[in-house]
Amino acid sequence: MADSGLLLKRGSCRSTWLRARKARPQLILSRGFTFSGICRVTCLYGQVQVFGFTISQGQPARDIFSVYTHSCLSIHALHYSLPEKSKKELKREARNLLKSHLNLDDRRWSMQNFSLQCSIVLLEHLKTASVNFITSYPGSSYIFVQESPTPQIKPEYLALRSVGIRKEKKRKGLQLTESTLSALEELVSVSCEEVDGCPVILVCGSQDVGKSTFNRYLINQLLNSLPCVDYLECDLGQTEFTPPGCISLLNITEPVLPPFTHLRTPQKMVYYGKPSCKNNYENYIDIIKYVFSAYKRESPLIVNTMGWVSDQGLLLLIDLIRLLSPSHVVQFRCDHSKYMPDLTPQYVDDMDGLYTKSKTKMRNRRFRLAAFADALEFADEEKESPVEFTGHKLIGVYTDFTYRITPRNRESHNKILRDLTILSYLSQLQPPMPKPLSPLHSLTPYQVPFNAVALRITHSDVAPTHILYAVNASWVGLCKIQDDVRGYTNGPILLAQTPICDCLGFGICRGIDMEKRLYHILTPVPPEELRTVNCLLVGAIAIPHCVLKCQRGIEGTVPYVTTDYNFKIPGASEKIGAREPEEAHKEKPYRRPKFCRKMK
Repeated sequence: MADSGLLLKRGSCRSTWLRARKARPQLILSRGFTFSGICRVTCLYGQVQVFGFTISQGQPARDIFSVYTHSCLSIHALHYSLPEKSKKELKREARNLLKSHLNLDDRRWSMQNFSLQCSIVLLEHLKTASVNFITSYPGSSYIFVQESPTPQIKPEYLALRSVGIRKEKKRKGLQLTESTLSALEELVSVSCEEVDGCPVILVCGSQDVGKSTFNRYLINQLLNSLPCVDYLECDLGQTEFTPPGCISLLNITEPVLPPFTHLRTPQKMVYYGKPSCKNNYENYIDIIKYVFSAYKRESPLIVNTMGWVSDQGLLLLIDLIRLLSPSHVVQFRCDHSKYMPDLTPQYVDDMDGLYTKSKTKMRNRRFRLAAFADALEFADEEKESPVEFTGHKLIGVYTDFTYRITPRNRESHNKILRDLTILSYLSQLQPPMPKPLSPLHSLTPYQVPFNAVALRITHSDVAPTHILYAVNASWVGLCKIQDDVRGYTNGPILLAQTPICDCLGFGICRGIDMEKRLYHILTPVPPEELRTVNCLLVGAIAIPHCVLKCQRGIEGTVPYVTTDYNFKIPGASEKIGAREPEEAHKEKPYRRPKFCRKMK
C-alpha cells in the first residue's frame, strides 16, 4: 500500500513537509494542505483538523473524500498543549508512536524534521467497495480523482498521486466567512452548555447558498465535544444521509467527511417518493410531524430544509418553524440568492403560513410540546391554537464563494448528486474488499409473493392494469404499514392511498414472474428487517441510467433498455424524477419506465 507522511506545523508559512518514498523530502509552502482526491488519514502525532473535525493521535484512521462536486478539503495543524518535557523527550515519545506505522527510513526522516507543535499525518491509498462500484460506471471515475491537466514529474506530485490525491491551491478549499465562523462558535457553545436543554437548530435559505456545507461542518464541530448529534432531513431533493425523496431522523456519531458516500441507517424514515413536495404540501407536513415525533431531545437537533423559500415555499417554511419550534434559526443569504425576509420571531408570529394562522396577539410566548398530530392549527379551523411559542434566536449568515451553479445547470448538478447517492446505496450489495465487483444482474434477488406486500405508486395515478409495468425495473421503497395484508389469495394488493409509514430501505424490482406471481427484489436491507416489510412504494425517484445502460457481461439486447420508444405518448416526459423548478405549479404526468424484457 502506497503511503506518505506529512509534517504539519502550526503558524508558519513553511508548514508542510511531504515524505516521498524513494525521493528526497519536498517542502510544500502552505499553512495547511489543500487537496483533491480520496485517501485514508491517520494522525500519528499531534492534532489536525479536517472540515471542522479534530483528528488526534491514537484515534482511528478516517476516510477523506475531497471530490470535484464539492469544495476541496484541507488538513490543518492545530495547537495542542505540550507536556512539561524537553524536546529530546518529546522526540523519543514521537519516535515510539511511529514504530508501528513507519519503516526505519521514514522514522528517521520524520525525526529530522520534527519540531515542537508539529503534527505527523499518514496518508494511505483508499480503496473501498463503494468507490470501486461507483467508478465502475462510465463518467463517474472523475468524481474521486482528477488528473492534472499538465503531467508533472515532481517527486511531490508523484508521491501524492500514488496515494490518490493531488495538491490544490488554497483558494479551491472551503472558505468560511466571519459570520459563518461566528454562527458555528455560538451554536457549538450553546449545544455544549445544555443550560436550557438540547437546542433545535433549523437551517434555511435559498438554493446553493451553503446550507449543506454548514450542516456538515457544524456536525463535525459538535462531535469534537459531544458523543452524537441528531439530524432531521426535510430536503427531499438533496438528502444528506439517505437516498433522495426521503424525510428522515438520524443519530450521527461519526464525522461527516465525504459527500454522498456516508449513508446512514435512520432512526425513522418515510419515503415521500419525489424530490419536491409541490402540490402535496399537507402530506409533506404530516410526514415531518410523524418523523419528528421520534426525536427524544437527548442530543442537539439540526434541521435541514429545502431551498424553496419564495411564495408558497416561504409559507411552508413558516409552518415548519411553528411545528418544530426551533431554539435557533440560521438564515443564509448571499449576493446571488433570491430575496428572503428576515425570519425573526416577530415576523413568523405576524405571518400566516400555508396552513397555520399568525400569532400576532401572543406576546408572552411559551412553547409547550404537545402531540403534533393535534397541536398544529390549520387556517380553516376556528378554534384557538393550543400551541404556544417562546420564539427563536435568528442567526444571519452571509456566504461569499465562487458560484459555479446557474439556473441552467443546477438541475443537472443536482441529478448527478442524487444518482451518486443511489449508486452509493447500491454499493452495499457488493462483497467487501478485496473481492472483485459483482454486476448487479449477477446477484440473486429476493423472491416476494404478490400476496405478501401491498403496492402503491406515490407520485401519480396509474391504472390498476398498468401497476406492474410501473413497478418493474423501478426503484422501490421497502416499507412497513400497520394494516395486515395477509389473507389475499393472489394479489397484487393495491393501496387506494399513500400511507405514512416507516421505510426500512430501498431496492430494485429487477423482474416480475407472472407465472409464479413473484416480485424479484434486489436490496441490501438485512433479511431480519425484510421480514417486517409488507408494502412497496414506487415514486418518481429513478434508477440512474448508467445502472441500466452499462450492464457488464450482457450480450445482445440489454435488459430494460430500448430505442423503440414513443415520446409522443402522454406522460412520456424526460423530467420525471427531476427536481421541479420554483415556477412550476402543475403536477407532471407519470411516465411508464422504458424496458424490453425481464431480467433473468
